[in-house]
Amino acid sequence: MKKIIFLASLLLTAMTTTAQVYLDPNAPLEERVQDALSRMTTHEKILVLHAQSKFTSAGVPRLGIRQLNMDDGPHGVREELEWNTWNVARWTNDSIVAFPSLTCLAATWNRDLSTLYGHSVSEEFAFRGKDIMLGPGVNIQRTPMNGRAFEYMGEDPMLAGEMVVPYISAAQKNGVACCLKHFVLNDQEIDRFNVNVNVSERAMREIYLFPFQRAVEKAHVYTIMGSYNLWNGDHCCHNDALLNGILKKEWGWDGALVSDWGGTTNTLQAAYGGLDIEMGTWTDGKVKEAQHGYSAYYLANPFEKLINEGTIPMSVLDEKVARVLRTIFRTAMNPKKVIGSQCSEAHYDACRQIGEEGIVLLKNSPLPSSPKGEGLLPLTSEKLARLSKGEGLRILVVGENATRSLTQGGGSSELKTLRDVSPWEALNSQLSTVNCQLSLAQGYKSGRSIYDHVDPVDPAENARLKAEALDAARQADLILFIGGFNKNHKQDCENGDRESYDLPFGQSDLISELAKIQPNLVVVTFGGNPYAMPWLPKVKALLHCWYLGSESGTALANVLTGKVNPSGKLPVTFAKRLEDYPYAKFGEEAYPGITGVQVPANSAGEVPHRQVYYKEDIYVGYRGFDHDKVQPQFPFGFGLSYTTFAYGKPSVTMDGDSFTITVTLTNTGKAAGKETAQIYVSAPQSKILPKPQKELKTFAKTRLLAPGESETLRMTIPRRDLASWNETTHSWQVDSGTYTFLVAASATDVKGKAIVNIP
Repeated sequence: MKKIIFLASLLLTAMTTTAQVYLDPNAPLEERVQDALSRMTTHEKILVLHAQSKFTSAGVPRLGIRQLNMDDGPHGVREELEWNTWNVARWTNDSIVAFPSLTCLAATWNRDLSTLYGHSVSEEFAFRGKDIMLGPGVNIQRTPMNGRAFEYMGEDPMLAGEMVVPYISAAQKNGVACCLKHFVLNDQEIDRFNVNVNVSERAMREIYLFPFQRAVEKAHVYTIMGSYNLWNGDHCCHNDALLNGILKKEWGWDGALVSDWGGTTNTLQAAYGGLDIEMGTWTDGKVKEAQHGYSAYYLANPFEKLINEGTIPMSVLDEKVARVLRTIFRTAMNPKKVIGSQCSEAHYDACRQIGEEGIVLLKNSPLPSSPKGEGLLPLTSEKLARLSKGEGLRILVVGENATRSLTQGGGSSELKTLRDVSPWEALNSQLSTVNCQLSLAQGYKSGRSIYDHVDPVDPAENARLKAEALDAARQADLILFIGGFNKNHKQDCENGDRESYDLPFGQSDLISELAKIQPNLVVVTFGGNPYAMPWLPKVKALLHCWYLGSESGTALANVLTGKVNPSGKLPVTFAKRLEDYPYAKFGEEAYPGITGVQVPANSAGEVPHRQVYYKEDIYVGYRGFDHDKVQPQFPFGFGLSYTTFAYGKPSVTMDGDSFTITVTLTNTGKAAGKETAQIYVSAPQSKILPKPQKELKTFAKTRLLAPGESETLRMTIPRRDLASWNETTHSWQVDSGTYTFLVAASATDVKGKAIVNIP
């Protein structure tokens, strides 16, 4: 018996030491994968398919195959947690740079900044020893109530898809895998574990799947995270039609599908439904702890038992393991993976640049004494002197967000920063050389939030803070109101949608009353969603800032003072009322969904608790505003500048299977600035395939143009991007007829057009 054991040991040693192709980084990837797979035992294969801690999955130590280290999130590396709890580890070297939110990145409309973002944030992940970055996200903002909208890239699939590709490409070039999330239809936080989404095949393809497909085909994203919600009755973390049918077979994707934390519910569905790495089972992805060990995960002992019994063939297991091995070899065992850096000045500079270009100037009215066409902003020394009453300008800053850290909160996007520059700090620094006296009034209090708990706010205290601000306003020559949202629960935070379209904490009333006292009022808001503006006619200027990260104050102050000319454009439509959004006219069925609906159970015997119906179909965002003939407060793609631009006559040429649009932009104002040319296409109407009035198909941003300077932009649209999804043939279809290419500064500001007949 001992001799048999000895011979078996020799055989195993020979297998694991001879021609170890999997350890050769120069060998073809698939040869490495198959070689490693052939050397692994069944149990070792099982181990790499599920978590071994809160944010790691196992490798194979016997073979020298490394584990995968993962972490949140797309805006910076999350604070280190303990191995097996949601408690923070209390490290002293895990403070990082908080980068702007992805809505801010989308608002730049600048692919080069997306490259800079992906490169910079992945360097911090690499330095912290992380292999997979859990992000970015490209879910579509169909409702402004979505608590996680700030993590995504707006309402348009083309904008989201085009902006996410450079981010992913740059990050993965550094050896850090992006885990694109949440696949798919994770468009609300209400009942997020139990809501079944009902959506037409066409809307699914043209709107919700499109940015994911873009990332797969153009950026070759290494990993994708399944979403909590259900589609067609099955959870998206193991939905056979979605993951195997569309993602892996139709799109030809070879990466690993990672579950969201707590998104796996059944062993057979996980085995056959396309899931590759199971994470966070029996937790809620935030604070709830599992009552079972990792070996009890659905893809752990229960899966191994079915494999050993022959109930599930070994080929199912091997296909999953191969995908995980590809990820390991592309990241943890990639010799070209960068060492990276953390909190470098280059990263702070990238943070500031992205924040500056993402800030959107929405209103800029002139002072009575201003030259024609000159707005209140920027706050130049000359303009500040005109506002002064001879004793030095008195500027009052009102609002909690002038001093509050906006890098905290939000759920999994909460970050531990080394340094944050607040608007109050930056304004004091930049205006200290001007004859100004700055004072601060909080104006309101919001409390602090820890996931789903928010400290209550005493109404009497808020009334006192409001009275203090109004009293101080009577002495001010200029008021800067800095408010908005703050990543509290039921504001911009996971696991809770907003409950009102209004600004929280009585801010609208406070702004209105401040404007009555001092009309020279500039409003600055932070947040990931649109909101109601009943006070808009009463204020001189309005800036929306999303979340700007560690250099928040510097970026804002640079725009307010004119060091930087704002060039951000809205990635979402700002409606006047919540009722104006396309889905809203369909009532609760369309959002947040209804309960008590009798539907068949899925193969696991589950019946979804809530059903939501996307009855607006493809008419999401500006498509729906056009279709319903509703005038928005601010349209998709809108954003003002401190200068003006003239658009030349556009031309379109056809080269093979693509179209090239050429247009020249000229800076006709007095300040250097950048402008984004947006190309929408109006397709021929069809009885079979009704079309939106227009759809964004590409865009380009100029370099910084000096006054009088011009730049000619050339943009290419592949013919396939003009296609619509035909539900009868289940395929993409380009109709023949007349297509109008619209060159625009926003969805409602068309500057020129060119017509092309497509046979």
